[in-house]
Amino acid sequence: MLTIGVDTGGTFTDFIWRKGDQWGEYKLLSTPRNPAEAVLAGLRHIAGEKAVDLVHGSTVATNAILEKKGALTALVSNRGFEDVIEIGRQNRPRLYDLACRRNPPLVPGGLRFGLSGRIDNTGREMEPLSDEDLAALGEKLRDAQVESIAVCLLFSFANPRHELQVQKALEPLGIPVSLSHQTLSEFREYERASTTVINAYVSPKMRRYLTFLSEQIGSSRFRIMQSNGGSISAATAMQESVRTILSGPAGGAVGALEIGRQSGFERLITFDMGGTSTDVCLIDGQLPLTTEAQIADYPVKVPMIDIHTVGAGGGSLATIDTGGSLQVGPESAGADPGPICYGRGAGITVTDANLYLGRMVADHFLGGGMQLQSGRLQEPFRQLAEQLGIGTHELAEGVLDIANTTMERAIKVISVERGFDPREFTLFSFGGAGGMHAAFLARLLQIPRVLIPRNPGILSACGMLMADVIKDYSQTIMRPADGLNPNEAEQLFQPLERRGEEELAAEGVAAGRTVHQRYLDMRYRGQSFELMVPFSADFVAAFHRQHERTYGYANPDKQVEVVNVRLRSLGRPRQQSLPEIETGGSEPSAAAILSRHKVVFDGVEAATGIIDREKLRAGNRIPGPCIIIEYSSTIVVPPFAVATVDKFGNLLLEIEA
Repeated sequence: MLTIGVDTGGTFTDFIWRKGDQWGEYKLLSTPRNPAEAVLAGLRHIAGEKAVDLVHGSTVATNAILEKKGALTALVSNRGFEDVIEIGRQNRPRLYDLACRRNPPLVPGGLRFGLSGRIDNTGREMEPLSDEDLAALGEKLRDAQVESIAVCLLFSFANPRHELQVQKALEPLGIPVSLSHQTLSEFREYERASTTVINAYVSPKMRRYLTFLSEQIGSSRFRIMQSNGGSISAATAMQESVRTILSGPAGGAVGALEIGRQSGFERLITFDMGGTSTDVCLIDGQLPLTTEAQIADYPVKVPMIDIHTVGAGGGSLATIDTGGSLQVGPESAGADPGPICYGRGAGITVTDANLYLGRMVADHFLGGGMQLQSGRLQEPFRQLAEQLGIGTHELAEGVLDIANTTMERAIKVISVERGFDPREFTLFSFGGAGGMHAAFLARLLQIPRVLIPRNPGILSACGMLMADVIKDYSQTIMRPADGLNPNEAEQLFQPLERRGEEELAAEGVAAGRTVHQRYLDMRYRGQSFELMVPFSADFVAAFHRQHERTYGYANPDKQVEVVNVRLRSLGRPRQQSLPEIETGGSEPSAAAILSRHKVVFDGVEAATGIIDREKLRAGNRIPGPCIIIEYSSTIVVPPFAVATVDKFGNLLLEIEA
């Protein structure tokens, strides 16, 4: 069967397909008003009416939160705790801004309802739920005409009985209900309530979107990418939509890890520059996971790949700020109207600056399928340059320098600020715009090499084909580590592993293809937050080592607590290995060199070769400056870099100090 990965981005919707040993790719502009239109158009182009095996990374859940266009949601909590999502942690997003205002809760005060009844922290029922309260709650919800309900009761992770009672009482309403013990079975009421509310808020919209797509694609197998780097069935994603919020960027991180391993590089800083934003991630042999993420300032405590995002992409707009200085981003031209050179935009973007300097080839964009209009750039660049009192080439390079500096800061957040030296890593560049900036970014950070895979503009979609089926589980236990021996700890994982086996089987994972990864969330007694430590026989010593690596110190004499047990159950698909390419000499063939034209580097025009990447062979060595073109991206090899081609067709750029 034809297998297709689809990643919906802010500017382009990317497709990669595989049938046997054949691979192919396709890109088309996204349709922001209805993302499904671009997805279906691409599927028709690739497969016609044939059934396919589809893995999709969707931005529907993310956009519903960012645009405040989710379902009308109610929150049911214990009486006296109705406002937990508004009180939060009482911290201001910007500490020294006296006029700072937090993002308002997704559930307004009038739709937050409290119930009598209480479970204590051991799971013992202190006060039963009142039948009268439950009946009155149903009437209030019916009158409010809510579209979704989040239920978050105290200590439901220790005993879910009351939440299940509420769910049963609300069944006659026919409204979807999200229960906190199913969404996040951990302590911390604010984070658990926030995560459950987000799931309830986005699930109805996600259900409509996925149901529509499922009906249109018929008998095709349909899976959705999760934020944790694994996929789940569309049916599961409708119920657990909060787990899909960063599905697109997660696909890119998975693809980078797998391709980096096959190419001999396991320490990577991934650099995914698309049309709207840039995502960066540090991979030190394995995917970095976090449970401390936020979306639009709302905590989301489900496990996800630790990815840092900044508003710098090919579509980022160049403007003059109130002080009269050049500014780039975070506003973006998006897919509509897009950059000026796409034919409809009016504001100068990073893409326009690259084209103005000759670093893109107008006739070869998207394999010649989309003609860039370089003639439309002259007047906008002249006008903005005059306002700034500089030349047009200086303006264009200034736009790129500012964008590169923004991305440099993002990489320092995930590396230098966390105790990692970027010089010890390889910069793994992908995304449609990444190849034009990677070498310059590596020089800024003193990273010695850049790895650029084949089809970098659609790597996120490629990663979705490589992803495991993953289910995450957790359970709060609050036990002192010295009173928990390894055998007892193993027994705590067994109920979660049985659940994982059952649910992966329901996801279609064959027997014997399941792997369980065990973790413990641990902290020193008195600390407020935990570290996620891989479980081992000597888990306490492992915690001390990880604490020292993370914070610069360890205290072996202090009591350690095990807060949560955590399990990742993985269903391994058939390995999607990269095909090898033909071997050639050190010099590219004459057929690979399409033409030469002038490109501006550091204010000087240089005669630069235009290289067709499809005609490069393993072992080819290409010194800069040159422009390497392919269907999904353009790669700029500046004068201070040399590119070589490995056996998988990846480009390795060595950066001069």
